[in-house]
Amino acid sequence: MEPAHRALLREHRLYLSGQLLVSDSIVPLLFQEEILTEAQVDQILSQPSERLKALELLTLLPARGPRAFRAFIRSLEDHSWVRERLEAELQEVDGARGAGRDTVAPPSLTTPPSLTTLPSLTTLPSLTTLPSLTTPPSLTTPPSLQTPPSLTTPPSLQTPPSDRVLSRLAARLGSGSQEVLLDLGLSAEDVFRCRTDNPLCSHSAVLAGLVLWRQRGGRGATMRRLEQSLEAAEVHPSVLQGAFT
Repeated sequence: MEPAHRALLREHRLYLSGQLLVSDSIVPLLFQEEILTEAQVDQILSQPSERLKALELLTLLPARGPRAFRAFIRSLEDHSWVRERLEAELQEVDGARGAGRDTVAPPSLTTPPSLTTLPSLTTLPSLTTLPSLTTPPSLTTPPSLQTPPSLTTPPSLQTPPSDRVLSRLAARLGSGSQEVLLDLGLSAEDVFRCRTDNPLCSHSAVLAGLVLWRQRGGRGATMRRLEQSLEAAEVHPSVLQGAFT
């Protein structure tokens, strides 16, 4: 695995372990593509919780060869928001590398030794101020990476809620959280598992339930669906509005 890929997985280790349900589709696909061995699959699935399974997978992946990272990205089909985030950050890293390479002045355009004594050839305006060789716009200010829409304006009701919105909502739900999670489609067993996985923090338990709903719901896990469940649980609309502030 390339150093940049290792660094990306290490940087987002805790985020990924809280978002991924690896035993459903990720581990089987990586085994199918011969990234993981049968013994490693058993090692991952033997962990007692989904978070620990994800952490075990992230520990093994960097040593599984040059194909491991791309295979991992392909395995995130059911976790599209995670895949999009990783791909966007990887593009940002690649863009920064490209900018570094392009801003180094090419030797052939600086001071050719054979032309140093010719005044008419030492200063070539048309070559020294080419925008494409100095500051590539596409690599320096990608708008999609500098100003994520989800952090500046409230998302559309037809889009999935962001991590930030879910975290703020989990902090505001309080005693009404169980009714909301059940109306969203989680089973009583799911709610119980979220609580047992996070026994010391009720906010983390509610957030785990909301993330689980978003993972399972796919495109149907929208802000509108969340709003409907809050209404069904008779939660005041200000709770959802407060998640945006």
